[in-house]
Amino acid sequence: MQIENRQKLLIILAATAIGLFAGDRLVLTPLAKSWSARSARIAELRKDIANGNRLLLRSQNLRSRWDRMSHNTLSNNTSAAEQQVFKAIDRWAQEAGVIIASITPQWKHDSDEYMTYECRVDTTGDLSRLSRFLYSVESEPLALKLQSVELAARDKEGQQLSLGLQISGLVLNSQAK
Repeated sequence: MQIENRQKLLIILAATAIGLFAGDRLVLTPLAKSWSARSARIAELRKDIANGNRLLLRSQNLRSRWDRMSHNTLSNNTSAAEQQVFKAIDRWAQEAGVIIASITPQWKHDSDEYMTYECRVDTTGDLSRLSRFLYSVESEPLALKLQSVELAARDKEGQQLSLGLQISGLVLNSQAK
C-alpha cells in the first residue's frame, strides 16, 4: 500500500510539475510579453499625445511662419520666377559691388507639389565685397537656399577672388500654396 501511495504521489507531483511548466510556457510567458508590449505601446502613444499637444500650442506660430515662407516662394510662372531670381542676383551684385561673371540656370521638377530652380552664379571681387554679396544672398527673403560655395584666388596676392554659388529656389504648385 505504501508503494502504491508513493507511486500515486510521484505521478501527481510529475503531473503537477508538467502542468506548471506548461502553464508557464503557454499562459504566463505570453501574457507577460503581451503586457510589456502593451505598456511600451501606451508609453509611445502618451509621448505622441504630448508631442501633439505641444504642436497644438505652437500651431498659430507654425501657421504664420508657413504662410510667410509660402508667400516668399518663387512664382508659379517659370519666366516670372526666373525674373525674380535674376533681379535678386542683380540687386545683390549692385549692393556688394561685385562683378557677375556668369549665371547658369536650370529647372528641376522634383515632385508634383513643388519645383526647384537651381542657378549657378559666378562672381568676382575682393574679400569684403564677396562677403557682402554672400550676406545679401543669405538675408534674402525669397525662398532661396545656398547649396554650395566655392572661393578661389585669381591673383598671387589673393586680392581678386572668384566666388561660385549654387542657389536653389523653391516653387510651390498652386495646391501646395
